[in-house]
Amino acid sequence: MQRALFVSPSVLTLLVLAAYPLVFIASAAFTESSLGKPFQEFVGTANVETALASAGIRGSLLLGTGYAFAVALASTLLGVITAVALHRSLHSGPVVRTALLLPMIVPPVVVGILFSFVFSPSGGLLDTLISRFTPASGTYAILSDTTWAIVGVGIADVWEWTPLVVLLVFTALLGQDPEITEAARLDGARGVRLFGHITLPAVAGTIAAAFLIRLILAFKVFDLVYVMTSGGPGSSTLVPAYLIWRTALQSFDVGMAATITLLLAVIVTVVTLPVFLIVRRLRHG
Repeated sequence: MQRALFVSPSVLTLLVLAAYPLVFIASAAFTESSLGKPFQEFVGTANVETALASAGIRGSLLLGTGYAFAVALASTLLGVITAVALHRSLHSGPVVRTALLLPMIVPPVVVGILFSFVFSPSGGLLDTLISRFTPASGTYAILSDTTWAIVGVGIADVWEWTPLVVLLVFTALLGQDPEITEAARLDGARGVRLFGHITLPAVAGTIAAAFLIRLILAFKVFDLVYVMTSGGPGSSTLVPAYLIWRTALQSFDVGMAATITLLLAVIVTVVTLPVFLIVRRLRHG
């Protein structure tokens, strides 16, 4: 009885925060639901069939998956390089380490506004650099280009979340057994050889876990797209999270928004499950 009493708050929290939203989304996906009148009529798999037949929705899910992998990979690579550099120069002090973590503290909306200014064709940082080094090239509006707009959003995303990878990997590096590293140095291991055979295997599980976390965060990107491009130009930055918001709160089609959410959940599960298994094997292997 006492055990059930202690566990009941956690169970109630799980039901409220996880089970109820999942049931609501699943129910809305199989019914005709608007923002004002949810669950009007049961339509079976009609919403799913419509979503799968829509080139726009398929394109958004594909774009979101490619985007998530690209920014997660970039953040992980930059994060590992930065963490190793920090670990090898511990004398740099806490000021430098704190400064490197600042982007993670800045709200995503502020990051979006900041990079909108950076990529502005009228006096932005990128425009200023291009004008100085190539005066005849004219202006370049990266966020107005259908090819480069998603790259601009990705750069802002990588800038914001790479410090998380740095923090995780740097902590793992600090937890290494110094005796193993010292023994490897005495045996002649240096530089790339020392990192590849001693350091990397020791922190590989943490790196994989950081990649997994970063991948999930990248699938959820919304704030940056909302502030920087509003899904445009065209649909070049119409990632799934923004499409769900637009479908539910601009088109008032809650049923279709719930369907896209379920499809996204399936994709995230399929994509992240192998990574999770790799993380578990590296951590416990």
